[in-house]
Amino acid sequence: MKVKSVMAERSRCMLIALLCCLLLLVTSVQALNTSPSAVLATPDRFDGQTVTISGTITNLRERVSQRGNAYYTFDLSDGKQAIRVFSFGKAPCRAGGATVDGTFEKVKQQGRYTFYNEITATSMTCR
Repeated sequence: MKVKSVMAERSRCMLIALLCCLLLLVTSVQALNTSPSAVLATPDRFDGQTVTISGTITNLRERVSQRGNAYYTFDLSDGKQAIRVFSFGKAPCRAGGATVDGTFEKVKQQGRYTFYNEITATSMTCR
């Protein structure tokens, strides 16, 4: 009987640990749905957070790094303010509206370069 109760207790502990991990994963993946103006008004609040923002694409630039990696940047405007977006690859949207999911960083060091108030996009939907 003792062996069964020890095994049952271990199973309960494993289940609780698994549920805690899943809860942590789900809550950390949820993006804050916001606007460029809201992010730029309180950048400390959003620093390091996953965000979803929508707006109009301006100043699209596609480039290739010295190491041969394609990347693009653009400004995403809500009509009041614009926030810089960065991502690797080829831009899926050329112009018009877009919704971007990504991580906002108030200050980002990349080698000898420093970038301010930028979203590193993980996904993008054209509108």
